[in-house]
Formats: sequence, C-alpha cells, structure tokens
Amino acid sequence: MLFQFCFIVSESSLTAIIYQAIDASPDRRITFAHYMDLALYHPDFGYYSQGRGLGAAGDFATSVHLCADFGELIAVQLIDMWQQLDRPDRFDLVELGAGQGILAGDVLRYIQREALDCFHTIHYRIVEKSASLRQVQQQQLAELQTQVSIAWCDLAAIADGSIVGCCFSNELIDAFPVHRVRVCAGDSGNENSGQFQLQEVYVTYDANAPAAGCTEVIGDLSTPALAQYFAEAGIDLCNAQCDTPEQSAARRETNRMQTYPEGYTTEVNLAAKPWITSIARILDRGYVLTIDYGYDTDRYYVPYRSDGTLNCYSQHQHHPDPYQNLGRQDITAHVDFGAIERWGEALGLVILGRTPQAIFLMALGLGDRLSGLGQGASPTNREPDEGSPATARDIVQIFQRHQVLRDLIDPQGLGGFQVLIQQKGDRSSATQLTDRSSLVGLATPAMP
Repeated sequence: MLFQFCFIVSESSLTAIIYQAIDASPDRRITFAHYMDLALYHPDFGYYSQGRGLGAAGDFATSVHLCADFGELIAVQLIDMWQQLDRPDRFDLVELGAGQGILAGDVLRYIQREALDCFHTIHYRIVEKSASLRQVQQQQLAELQTQVSIAWCDLAAIADGSIVGCCFSNELIDAFPVHRVRVCAGDSGNENSGQFQLQEVYVTYDANAPAAGCTEVIGDLSTPALAQYFAEAGIDLCNAQCDTPEQSAARRETNRMQTYPEGYTTEVNLAAKPWITSIARILDRGYVLTIDYGYDTDRYYVPYRSDGTLNCYSQHQHHPDPYQNLGRQDITAHVDFGAIERWGEALGLVILGRTPQAIFLMALGLGDRLSGLGQGASPTNREPDEGSPATARDIVQIFQRHQVLRDLIDPQGLGGFQVLIQQKGDRSSATQLTDRSSLVGLATPAMP
C-alpha cells in the first residue's frame, strides 16, 4: 500500500508540474519534447530520476541485464581500440548514461583480468543525468574505484579535445525527448488549401476538466530546426496534394516519390544533435560507439510507419500511450542513425561502420562462447573447479546461459539493434584513422 501511495503522489505531483508548464505557455500548450523531458527527467518525479525501471524486476531489461558476456564483449572491442590508438598512456572511457553501473563493472573487471596493461591506463568517466542513478552506480562500482580512476561529470564540463579513447552508450539516445510532427491538410480558404503541411503535436489539458489528463493539439512548428531536419535528409513529408486515392496513385507513379498520408505522425530527435556535437568537441583521438534500436533515415520515415515509433514500457509490457502511468513508465522512440551519421560527419567523425548487434557480438567472440558451452565450459564466466563433475544444477545453468547468449543475437530482438562506430583523428598525423576491417567488432565473424 505504501508503494502504491508513493506512486499516486508522484504521478499527481508530476501532473501538476506539467499543467503548470502548460499554463505558463502563451498558447497553453507545450511541445511533446517538453512533456517527455518532464515525464522522464524531472529532478524529483521523472521516471529516470526515481531510478525505476531497469532489470528483470523493473519495466524493461537491456543487454547489460542478461549476463556479463555483453559487457565483456564490449570490453574486447575497447581493448582493441586501445591497441589501435597505439596503446596511449592514458585511455579515456566515457560512458554516456550508465544505468545501474552494471556495464561499467563488467567492462572494467574483464579488462583488469584480461589486459592489465590496458587497465592501468584507464580513466573512466560516467555522464549521468539522474542523481538517483549516480548513487546506484557509485555503490555498484565502489570496489573498483579503489583500483581504477572512475569519475562522474557533466558532458559540458569535459574540456575540448581532452579525450583520447572511446565515448560509448547503450540504449541511451532512444530515451532523448522527441518532437512529434504530423502531416495535415491545409485549411480551406487560405493559400494552403488543397495542400498538405507539416505541423507539430503539442500537449495541453482542459482547464475545466483537469482530471481528464493531457490531450494533444496541432499547431505550427515550434522551431525551424524541424523543417530543416527533413530538408537535410532529403525527405518531403508533404510532397502530395490532398488528392483522391486515384490521383495520389498517379502522382506516385509519375514522380516516383513516396506519398505520406494525411495524419502521418512521426518523431524528430533534435536533442541528439547537441549530444553528438558535444562528443565531437571533447574527443581528440578515438572512437564513438553507439548501440541502440533504430533505422537508417530512409527506413525510419516511410509511409507505412504512419504513427512513428513512439513506445512506452511498464512492467515488461509495451503500449503506445505516453499519457498514462505518468512518471511510472519509460517513453522511447527509435533512433534515426542516418541523422547521427550525417551530423557526425559534419563534425569530423568518420563512419567506420554500422552493423547489427548480433554480427558485432559474434565478431567479438560470442560464437566461441556458445561453442564452449557445448563443450562443457563453465555455465558462468568463472573458472570451474578442476576435477569437479558437472551437476544437474550446472547443466541447467548451461542451458540458461546458452539461451541468454542466443537472446543477445536474436535478430528479432536485441540482435537487431544497431551498432555504430565513428572515429575522430588527424589524417595528416602519424596516427592514421583506422580502417573499418581492422576493428575486431566490424570484421566478418566466424560462425559457430
């Protein structure tokens, strides 16, 4: 009952805060991005600020929560990057959005065990917006803090060009607040009559019936950056008149263009641009490793994805309504990797490759781990006792770990996530930019 009471207080308090933001707006409406930012990141009542949701007992689980293998295979790639950078005396690892600190622990322990010379050069920094998660991370990494440099900082506080190493994230960008836009018919009787126009979805509420909760209204774009986003991508969401179905079909055949239907709604993640800009700013030499679910631009903005990719997670169930369970559910949208790549290239980040997580992990040795289980390897990542016969419990654990490793590479699930590696360096210096094929995670994996 106490937990339920706390949830009710939290939700009602957050609702009041959102209503205050709406009332303070001249048009009594806020962008969906503003709403999503409050719902997820309000310092007191936001979803992530309460430290909710992560792991088997929460609302969702990431690759990190399944087993230590994911972090250990990431560590294999990080060791490889250290070697590619000519084994610098200081190797900076900047984890952006570290969750509960589990990935950091798995990465550092593996490097300590398998590459001690690399471990001694590491300066590990965590950029974490949530104060409650920072506390969890500090507890999780307390023992390691006595053995390696670990610090928490804001991205803005890291000096320009001070990082030689890797900035990496796992399932971070999908939780950035997004704007929502919609293709609408032009008002009759004005110059836009008979044409589609791109408008923005705003959030408001009925002051006469506040208990009804938040509702959506449509209005002009809140910023020119939204139209610029699609212009840079070469996408025209309003490329058709408000035709009859027959006329629309003829237009598509004539123009060879995609026609987006009236009501087509999608997301724009403008927050990702200053994020990748900050990373490019702090990185002197090294890599950016981004793992998340998403699509290339051309696959993201397609007519059949007519309601976008917005999704909400609560108790391992997902649904499309971002206005329920306020502060008690995760709200996400897929990542437009094409935008991350375009922005990065303009900032000097060279694309080394983008590959599915399944292929990436197989190239890093997950296949060998699967084969090892079939040959009687330890069901955990710890060394088995010599001469000890396998018990029934060991066999069950082997089957369980086999399934977990398979989950990491399931193409319909985690294995279908995208892994993007970008690099920054000086082509004129002795240290040349890495060739894609020389990074182990981007090599063609051997099949088990």
